[in-house]
Amino acid sequence: MAQGAPAVARPSPDQAMAQRIDRTLALAVAQQRVVGAVVLVARDGLPVYQGAFGQADREARRAMTVATPFRLASMTKPIVTLAALRLAELGQIRLQAPVTDYLPDFRPRLADGSAPAITLQQLLLHTSGLGYGFEEGPGGAYARLGVSDGLDRATLTLQENLRRLAQAPLYFAPGTQWRYSLGIDVVGAVIERVTHRPLPQAVDALVLQPAALQGFAFSVPRRQRLATPYANGQPRPVRMTRDMRVPIPGAPGAPGSGVVFDPARAYSASAFPSGGGGMIGTAPGYLRLLEVLRAGGAPVLARAAPAGWMQPLVGPQAQTQGPGWGFGYGGAVLVDPVAAASPQSAGTLQWGGAYGHNWFIDPPQRLSVVMLTNTAFEGMNGALVTQLRDAVYGAAPAA
Repeated sequence: MAQGAPAVARPSPDQAMAQRIDRTLALAVAQQRVVGAVVLVARDGLPVYQGAFGQADREARRAMTVATPFRLASMTKPIVTLAALRLAELGQIRLQAPVTDYLPDFRPRLADGSAPAITLQQLLLHTSGLGYGFEEGPGGAYARLGVSDGLDRATLTLQENLRRLAQAPLYFAPGTQWRYSLGIDVVGAVIERVTHRPLPQAVDALVLQPAALQGFAFSVPRRQRLATPYANGQPRPVRMTRDMRVPIPGAPGAPGSGVVFDPARAYSASAFPSGGGGMIGTAPGYLRLLEVLRAGGAPVLARAAPAGWMQPLVGPQAQTQGPGWGFGYGGAVLVDPVAAASPQSAGTLQWGGAYGHNWFIDPPQRLSVVMLTNTAFEGMNGALVTQLRDAVYGAAPAA
């Protein structure tokens, strides 16, 4: 620097991160990969970034805001998992107990006709042998039986859905493999049976109130304007319609497979509460939840949280996020950052939601990050997920 030249102030690490995230999300909106998005980041429990981009409703020209509520889809799972772990801590359920201790009629069978015991822990970890209909396609057993994945316009009760689910053959003997599944919906029915409350009331009492989590619900009045959902499309995302089947890019599945969405389900108080995908919430509320998880579940759980809350109880065979990832309570756990080619720390917990969301907690870096978009599936497993991650850790977005 020449003598007498003014010093140029460099942005702080968090300011630089904010600039990278701004550029990353602005580019995704400009390229019409997502219609709108909200991103929040906390470090050491303190907010260090928040931003809203694009539109909550493109056709109505309604701007996205940080407070916009979204359909959470599978981001419901950690909340219901917390409720189950709370009941276990209170001694009202046992995670190693067979589900028939609580739901005597839920006895799915293997192809050979045998009915093996399925434990609550296997349901929570997706090692129960159950699956999801969206991977089977219209010709699968789940479709033939009319099993709901929890995102469509279901008129049946939770109990009827589980009765149908129990008639479908198990994919494998419980505990021998990993397959993403309706297991958390079954856990939701256990919570109802044990607490003698509908799942929304039980979750409120067990999780939302103790953790002061606001803005969450299983259904809302139509006057509450949620983010309008869209599906990936060219040259721009397509507005979702009733019972729209959307294939998951890059995901295994039978011909014709895909998630069936009905956005109006969020306004139906009569739709059964899906423990695996039925809640509505906001980014600030979800960031607060991530901080609860980062703390090991406190104040919902005792500070000596159950072993495995953020441990890979299922090893790399889960292949949940690609090489280097296992699975624990609530999401995928990073086991080997090198194998995963990730800047995140070993022990990072990560998951998302089919309406276009992703989140992660990096305990060693004291980071919690949530991204809610209204575009499936770019915001869940598209390029934007990796681009946001890299922006958080220091990589500039590609032009």
